Amino acid sequence: MPQYTYLIVGGGMTADAAVRGIREIDPHGSIGVLTTEPELPYNRPPLSKGLWKGEALDSIWCRTPEEGVVFHRECTARALDLSSKTIAAEGGTTFSFDKLLLATGGNPRRLPSTSQKILYFRTLADYRKLRSWAESEERICVLGGGFIGSEIAAALALNGKRVTLLFAESGIGGRIFPEDLSLFLNDYYRQKGVEVLPRQTVSAVEDQEGPLTIRLGQGSLSVNALVAGIGIAPNVGLAKDARLAVENGIVVDEFLRTAHPDVYAAGDVAAFFNPALGQRVRFEHEDNARQMGLVAGRNMAGKETKYDHIPFFYSDLFDLGYEAVGWIDNRLETVSDWKEPFRTGVIYYLERRRVRGVLLWNVWGQVDAARALLAEPGPFQAADLRGRIPA
Repeated sequence: MPQYTYLIVGGGMTADAAVRGIREIDPHGSIGVLTTEPELPYNRPPLSKGLWKGEALDSIWCRTPEEGVVFHRECTARALDLSSKTIAAEGGTTFSFDKLLLATGGNPRRLPSTSQKILYFRTLADYRKLRSWAESEERICVLGGGFIGSEIAAALALNGKRVTLLFAESGIGGRIFPEDLSLFLNDYYRQKGVEVLPRQTVSAVEDQEGPLTIRLGQGSLSVNALVAGIGIAPNVGLAKDARLAVENGIVVDEFLRTAHPDVYAAGDVAAFFNPALGQRVRFEHEDNARQMGLVAGRNMAGKETKYDHIPFFYSDLFDLGYEAVGWIDNRLETVSDWKEPFRTGVIYYLERRRVRGVLLWNVWGQVDAARALLAEPGPFQAADLRGRIPA
């Protein structure tokens, strides 16, 4: 039975950061990493951003420190036994640990179809498959107007593909942006050559010889392939079966520990209480994965550091881009402070007159200022926020 001082389940950016955090405190303790993928840890954001704009594929690798670290690739953990502190993996191998980190990420939500012409974009293998489609398929449909859908539609259009983007909301980014900005993006994407179909739901996907038929609430589409970016579900199976607390993710305390003192969780799968946001949250973005993994690794190795980081995320949409800090949700009250409408400005998201999120639209270098604002208790009126963060 392989035995490790530190065992990490998951091989993404969180795992890479956790290894680095462990090594800051403990240079010699043995580390095992179980990953379902065949690759070593890599950065995921370039898969839907930079690689489509000419960045080299070799640039994505995290280059995780390997001394004293054993990567078990294409290894799927199946059961966690807290009493014996072991993980049973598919294939029969059982791993023993002193400290465990669950960095299991999330699984893409799927359509009720087994078609091989549907891609749930998340991994390097998915990127390679979509690259192949971009070279061979004439018309590609992207389902979902959120982060992945909007980025993939832009990437494919920039690479000369005929793209249809369809989603249930009225506008692109309809769950996070104010309605006027979201509707602006519909027209903006159309100007870039993307067929935009809002307020559409998929009732069925039919895969016969030839094109893929997508049945909509009204009408249908005939396309060569479909990329579905309809969100992920946190991969909580190991924790749930082991009777660890699960609440939209694996529940952790301020030190990223679960209810078991030797078991931690971090990254997309972890639900933590953020004081500045006033609630338990789960973030599916790079900054959170890296910072949370780093703190989890340090704490597993004996350093008691609270995780109160306010994560940010970013996106590129053709020649527009943004950085966002905190809780970005259009159900909150929003205050828009435009320097140039829909081109450059700052949008503030408020709950009970306290700022909970900041969207920096084509505004750069202001993430720290946004974090400082979220830490202030307020109360804020709209007039207080005009020009608060320079655009």
